[in-house]
Amino acid sequence: MLVRVAAGIILRDDSVFIALRKSNQHQGGLWEFPGGKCESTESPESALSRELKEECGIVVTESSFFKAIAHDYGDKQVELCFYKVTKFDGEPMGSEGQQASWVPISDLSSYDFPEANKEIVADLLLS
Repeated sequence: MLVRVAAGIILRDDSVFIALRKSNQHQGGLWEFPGGKCESTESPESALSRELKEECGIVVTESSFFKAIAHDYGDKQVELCFYKVTKFDGEPMGSEGQQASWVPISDLSSYDFPEANKEIVADLLLS
């Protein structure tokens, strides 16, 4: 089963907003770029806006497609659509009780991310 996910790389100055996956979630205990599953009739852009409002309490006002990554975890196949979120209303937080934090992009390599996110981390460190 393929799961389509929209994820936001929420940027401000030289920092990015990341969240810790809850231990009961797939890939729990690892850091992620916030987002979530696309509904069957929903575009990734719509899912991004909906999920970031639910998860982080922000309204996306400007985003651009960054990269799509397909990954097979063995128990789950995912297609992740990453978007750079450069303008938003509100202050991001862990609205669903998850730990979340602004971190300098240069420090991303010191956080543990799911395998499917590691290419994004590498790309951000190079930019």
